[in-house]
Amino acid sequence: MELKVLGCHGGETAQHRTTSFLVDGRLALDAGATTAMLTLEEQMALDAVVVSHAHLDHVRDLASLADNRCQGAARPLVIAGTAATIRALKDHFFNNVLWPDFTNIPLVGGGGATVELKVLEPEVAQEVAGYSLKAVLVSHTIESAGIVVSRDGAALAFSGDTGPTERFWEVLKETPGLRAVLQEVSFPNELEWLAKVSGHHTPSTLERELLKFTRKDIPWLMFHIKPSCQAKVERELSKLHEDRLELLSLGDEFVL
Repeated sequence: MELKVLGCHGGETAQHRTTSFLVDGRLALDAGATTAMLTLEEQMALDAVVVSHAHLDHVRDLASLADNRCQGAARPLVIAGTAATIRALKDHFFNNVLWPDFTNIPLVGGGGATVELKVLEPEVAQEVAGYSLKAVLVSHTIESAGIVVSRDGAALAFSGDTGPTERFWEVLKETPGLRAVLQEVSFPNELEWLAKVSGHHTPSTLERELLKFTRKDIPWLMFHIKPSCQAKVERELSKLHEDRLELLSLGDEFVL
């Protein structure tokens, strides 16, 4: 699998983009920066977006992506997520108030509706756009899921937004072909109280998660640092002296 970083921050500035990753040019993980970072041609090549949860920084580019694809795509865009996430998108996003309901707007060139919504049942592997997706509920302020993406014997794990959690790591221990973990960390240790109430990690709480999944051959690709806290979080991560941790930057590319 080829992985490209479109957005890897917990906030936005001129140099920061919110969460969005691209797998093989076809599957997006969250949509915080899909239209901000992709050309029209690249947007039309997408088959699906899997959404970890319904917070705006993870779904917002679904609006402009649906609009662009309505006018230029040849097939519907599948948006997949857990039942609570899909319900939130129906009720509060594609609701003909905040944004048009593109599930009921046909593609200009024909071929079906612009958007198709698909519910992922937790811990049941389901095929989406040629990939096996397994959603695993994690610990956030609303229903949020980590996602295990598998194809051709390789797997990638995406934590989504989460604080300390258990089941995600249990599932990863049983996942064959795992090549990397996209793992969130947001605040410095001095703001652990804020991380706790908002369902995020600090380097200190992340250190305890490292003990739950001890394989040394699996890199942890770190995302979601808040822009105002970036320098401090990076210093605290370096003090963990943990070779598995790698900080992501916009445009980074990996072959897994």
